[in-house]
Amino acid sequence: MKTIFREYDIRGIFEKELNEQMVKLIGYFLGLQVKKVGEYVAIGYDARSHSPILCEYLTSGLNKAGCKVLTMGLVATPVNYFSNFQTFDGITPNASVMITGSHNPSEYNGFKITIDKKPFFGEDIYALGREILENFTMVVEDDTTSTFINAKERYIAYLIKEFDHLKGFNQPFVYDCGNGVAGVVVQDVFKALGFTCKGLYTDPDGTFPNHHPDPTVEKNLKDIKKELEGEFALGFAYDGDADRLAFLTKHNNVKGDIMAILFSSAMKNPTVIGEVKCSQVMYDEINKRGKAIVYKTGHSNLKVMIAQTNADFAAEVSGHLFFNDRYFGYDDAIYATLRMIEMVKNGLDVDAEIAKLPVVYSTEELKVETNESEKFPLVEKVKELLKNPPKDFPAIKEIVDVDGVRVIFSDGWGLVRASNTTPVLVTRFESTNAEHAKLYEQKLNDLIVQAKAELH
Repeated sequence: MKTIFREYDIRGIFEKELNEQMVKLIGYFLGLQVKKVGEYVAIGYDARSHSPILCEYLTSGLNKAGCKVLTMGLVATPVNYFSNFQTFDGITPNASVMITGSHNPSEYNGFKITIDKKPFFGEDIYALGREILENFTMVVEDDTTSTFINAKERYIAYLIKEFDHLKGFNQPFVYDCGNGVAGVVVQDVFKALGFTCKGLYTDPDGTFPNHHPDPTVEKNLKDIKKELEGEFALGFAYDGDADRLAFLTKHNNVKGDIMAILFSSAMKNPTVIGEVKCSQVMYDEINKRGKAIVYKTGHSNLKVMIAQTNADFAAEVSGHLFFNDRYFGYDDAIYATLRMIEMVKNGLDVDAEIAKLPVVYSTEELKVETNESEKFPLVEKVKELLKNPPKDFPAIKEIVDVDGVRVIFSDGWGLVRASNTTPVLVTRFESTNAEHAKLYEQKLNDLIVQAKAELH
């Protein structure tokens, strides 16, 4: 049970881990935290068949804690975040909970939590878990009293108003909702703006019958890529709860860090936050016209850093894109889609801009199997070994240790970090020289092997 309380959210298998008792207690003890700042909690949920049931359990717990529950029904995660910045009949939510399993298999579900417009994560979630497990026999009665708020309608109206100037955009594009919740928003917005577009798998279906709703996995993009062979020049694909975006052209699958270069090019003297997995090209290009900050991976971490620095934008390679420029600073794949269409309408040639960037050879995220108790000590051991590396180790230019260890070499970098959500080390390597990228991968993997041996 303890493992469902994770760094960025609460996530587990319905009934096995997220059962009635557990979810009612999550509602109750979370409600006590909310009561420190107010009493109104807005709840939305994704397309999974068990999401409405979890909403009832959670509502019972929140009501027992003395909170007042505002329900918005089936919505995308960005709609849930958006509700924190709105007033409904004189009521502004003090917190929100999005019930979603994101891109996990259909038996999973979970909770993304915001309190006082800030992500509730890390030690706050771990402490919540400890308190629940210590009081697991407590009885929470059924009480599904709540008030409906039409946050979805408010969000759709906001986007249509903000992007009214895109009416007349005539480039046809295709989008893939993957049977997640993006479809309940984007179809209305695109229709109102008069776009010529084709939607794939727009009906929410928590069994995900067509493909898994994770656009970072290439095989999940095969249908949209097929469409891009025809009349469509642009493609947008969403994850299960629409807080991550994949953006494609006929020639490129544009990752989050490269999108950051494109988006920031339209901002004056931008401050942009990237996570440790972002390409060095992103940092170098943004530093030419603004300021780039390297920070920890994780949507919660980046939202906190945006608030601290008042940065204009933040990005993860995986497609979490956070606009603080003209927006609220949270990750929203639907809003990001409209900003990209805006740039294309204003004359951006995406493929031509990407072609101007330095050519680099980079790996995808590579995972090294380990276990929960060993993963963080392993990274610390690698850091220690890097202080006195083997004689044949490539020359180290700099070491960045904000999240794991990113080793900067003369023409590239390598990353070793512990995943916060799974029992693996995540590695990534990049260089302007293909052979060097392989060398960095080999040498850092050798250090991981050595670190494992020394820990045992």
